[in-house]
Amino acid sequence: MTATATIITAMDTRMTTPTEPLLALGAQSFLQLMWLASPALPIGGFSYSEGLEAAINAALVTTESEAAGWLVQQLHLTQSRGDMAVIAQAMPAWKGADLARIASLNQWVRVTRETSELRLQTEQMGRSLTEWLKNRYAEEAVPLASAHWLAAQDASYPIAFSLAAQCTGATPRDALLAYAFGWAENMVQAAIKAVPLGQSAGQRILARLTSEIPAAVEYALALPDSARQAFSPMLAILSAQHEHQYSRLFRS
Repeated sequence: MTATATIITAMDTRMTTPTEPLLALGAQSFLQLMWLASPALPIGGFSYSEGLEAAINAALVTTESEAAGWLVQQLHLTQSRGDMAVIAQAMPAWKGADLARIASLNQWVRVTRETSELRLQTEQMGRSLTEWLKNRYAEEAVPLASAHWLAAQDASYPIAFSLAAQCTGATPRDALLAYAFGWAENMVQAAIKAVPLGQSAGQRILARLTSEIPAAVEYALALPDSARQAFSPMLAILSAQHEHQYSRLFRS
C-alpha cells in the first residue's frame, strides 16, 4: 500500500508541475487546430471519398493493404503537391493582407478540379467552412471581414482552411499537420464503409498515414509556385466514372 501511494504521489507531482512546456504553439492554438481537424466540424467532409469509392467499384482497392497504399499515394501525389501547398502559401498571404495573392490561389484550386464532383466538394466544404468562420468570429472585426470577403470569392476548401488556421495563430507547419490528419481520418472512415473494413484495420491504416504525414507536410512547405500541381489522371478518370456509378455511398 505504501509503495502504491508513493508511486501515485510521484505521478501527481510530475503531472501538476511540468518542467518544460507541453505544447510548442500554445494551448489555445493547439485546441483550435484540433477543432479544425475534427470530423465533427460541420463542413461535410465525411460525405466524400475523393474517388476511393470508384476505385473500390473498379476492384482497384479491395483489401486493407490496397486501401492503405491508395491513401498513402493520394496523400503524397495529390494533397501534398496541391491543396497542402496552397494552404502553406495562403497563410502568409492572409497575414500580410495580400488579397490578390489569396484570390489567385483560390482560382488555381477551382480550375484544377478535374471533375464536377471534385469541384463540388471543394466549393461546398469551402462555403461551409466560411459560414462557420462567420459564426466563430462574429465579434472579431478582422477575421469576420476576411470571412465575408472570402465568401464573395466562392472560396475553395483549402483557402477557407488557410484563413481558419491563420486565425488560430498557428504556424503553417502546424496547420498542415492538422489539415492532413483531418483528411486522413475522413478517408479512413470512407475506406471502412466502402471496402468494407473493420475498425482495427482502419486504425492500422490511420497509423500508416500518420507516419507519412510529416514528410508530406515538409514537401508542401518547400514547394514553389512553379512546382505546385494537381495532375492525377487515374483519380480524375475514377472521379468521372463515379458520377455515373449505379450504387454509391459518397458524393465523390
